[in-house]
Amino acid sequence: MAEKKISIWDIIAWIVLVGILVWLLLKTFRIINTPLWLEYAPLYGAVYIAGWQIHKLAIVSNDVKDLKNFKDQTISQIHNIKTNCLIKHKK
Repeated sequence: MAEKKISIWDIIAWIVLVGILVWLLLKTFRIINTPLWLEYAPLYGAVYIAGWQIHKLAIVSNDVKDLKNFKDQTISQIHNIKTNCLIKHKK
């Protein structure tokens, strides 16, 4: 199997997730007090993460389609080989 490369977007997404977690912990323990407009920043991060996941699912979906096509081609080739063998052995 081919090695999966980690893209810059994966790294950014993990940084955003860790940032949201740290912010939530600091906010929960009342270490930080943020203005109301800044409290919506984690929501923007969550939307980014959701988009990242949807993009990843689209890539996986394309990979699955490619595998299904490969399977169908392989089955067709095996069928052709079986047919050719039967024809040659009948002669």
